[in-house]
Amino acid sequence: MSNRALVIASLVGTLLQVVMVVAGHSSPAIAGLFAVGGMGLSLLAGVLYTRLARPATKGSAALGGLAAGAICAFIGIAVSHLLGDVPATLLALGTLSSAVTGAIGGFLGALGTGQVASA
Repeated sequence: MSNRALVIASLVGTLLQVVMVVAGHSSPAIAGLFAVGGMGLSLLAGVLYTRLARPATKGSAALGGLAAGAICAFIGIAVSHLLGDVPATLLALGTLSSAVTGAIGGFLGALGTGQVASA
């Protein structure tokens, strides 16, 4: 796993998650999209990880995407909880679902590069 790519993808994803959470704190319409938006941003973090890391396999791309998606989601959900917008119990479910979409993003990013092996 590429540490540099993971840090960059996680930071970009976290920034976008926090922007969404802060906007949703004052806008019920945006808050209503937290689940879909958060998973979408984790998917984007997964794709970004793969584009930066150029991993050797689709499996390693998915693993890096999983990590990036989970990290940014956990921080975003924690901020949302601290703002009083979501319960603490959402940290586990939201992070898990975003980890899965991050892994999907990493895998899809690998398919788009055409440079990785099948393993």
